[in-house]
Amino acid sequence: MLHSVRFTHVLLLTALLVGGATAQTTAPPPSASAPAGADSPSTVLTALRSAPDWRSADLTYRAAQLTLDSARTRAGLSVSAGATGSLTKIPWDTGTWNGAATVTLSAGWSVLPWSAAQEGVRSAQRALDSAAVTLRTARATLTVQALQAYAAARSAAAQQDLTAAQVALATRQLVVAQDRRAQGVIAAEGELAAQAALEQAQVAQTRAAHAAAQAARSLARLLGRPVTLPTTSAAYAALPTVSITGTLDERIARALRSRPEVARARAALEDARAGVQAAQLDASLPDVTASAVYGQLSDAQGNPGKTVSGSVNLKAGTVGVQASVPVRDTSAVPSGLSLSLNATIPLLGSAAGTVLQQAQLGLAQAQLALDSASQAVDLDVRTRSEALEDEQAALTAAQTARAQAQAALDSTRARVDAGLATTLELGQADLALQQAAQALAAQQDAVTLAALQLALATTDLDSTLLPTGGTP
Repeated sequence: MLHSVRFTHVLLLTALLVGGATAQTTAPPPSASAPAGADSPSTVLTALRSAPDWRSADLTYRAAQLTLDSARTRAGLSVSAGATGSLTKIPWDTGTWNGAATVTLSAGWSVLPWSAAQEGVRSAQRALDSAAVTLRTARATLTVQALQAYAAARSAAAQQDLTAAQVALATRQLVVAQDRRAQGVIAAEGELAAQAALEQAQVAQTRAAHAAAQAARSLARLLGRPVTLPTTSAAYAALPTVSITGTLDERIARALRSRPEVARARAALEDARAGVQAAQLDASLPDVTASAVYGQLSDAQGNPGKTVSGSVNLKAGTVGVQASVPVRDTSAVPSGLSLSLNATIPLLGSAAGTVLQQAQLGLAQAQLALDSASQAVDLDVRTRSEALEDEQAALTAAQTARAQAQAALDSTRARVDAGLATTLELGQADLALQQAAQALAAQQDAVTLAALQLALATTDLDSTLLPTGGTP
């Protein structure tokens, strides 16, 4: 029985070793090809335009556009028509019922620059400008997230390839350990160590499969549709690259001009300044309304005839015009002109001073918020610039490690050909080369993603990667 087991182990080991040696010397490497319809970075970026988060960002910008349109409508000319009717009996005991009806046409608009409607237009325009910056940044952020998810999927596929190679090597090592244990060359713990190594490799393989599935689900959630990914890491397409231009100070200057948090802080600062100006005008301007009425002002019963009236409110900055036409014969009513001026000046209980102080406090807070946002952007660009430099330095080290692993494999192959090393050692050297190659590919992705993050931080990503050009 023991001999049969040993013989089986020897046959298995011989088959594995011969098969491994043949694969190293004669069989060409399998071609890496993606399945039909597999997603690539270009298809991912195209699909991103229909993703829920992308559409949500578009709708947010559209809402800002509608807000501006609404503000312009309120600040423009408004025209309305109305009608009034009355029925009177004077005196009650002996009088008769008399009916009267009047049709009115009114128009009004905000003409003075300090009117609330005009300030509403300016505020809505600032909000739209800020929303445009936010939209571009949201699109760029989603682009980077999609490429990160694609790179994570490729990394998971590479880990699957590597763990499969580790399982194969651990299987061969276990067979050798079992054979040597049967021969009495090693103790039981040696065989158990090889078995534990195989089990750990199998656990790592299962985890890699779960990580690959999770990476695919993450990309599908971001795109809002199912994804089809290559089955091997070699079949994945390379990530698009970006060029980082300018000095560090130039990058920071570009970021300070176009980052959404700075744009929002600037808009809030302008709103605060407008609030201070409005409070100052409210405290200094009296509430004065000038009005004029021309036409048939009043008949014998005190009822007006056909009239045209206009009014100007200095404090509100509005102008109004109204025409009234009674539905009766008014030819006998004389015409005339009435001018009036109404002014209201608060003497006690006015909160204008307190409102002005609150507005000034809000202005100071908005300035501090802008300073804080600018400092945060400055720090972010510097941090991402240094991160890119670190990844580029690590890339050089990974390239050297890859070259070292290749040299070790060549040396081991030469030793095998000279009979100085075993095929198992050749498999170990080949696995080390695969690990170094995976580390190099991962580091190349890390450099690309770090460059993308820096381009995102400096707002240079819009014109280089976004499928729609990056402008709303």
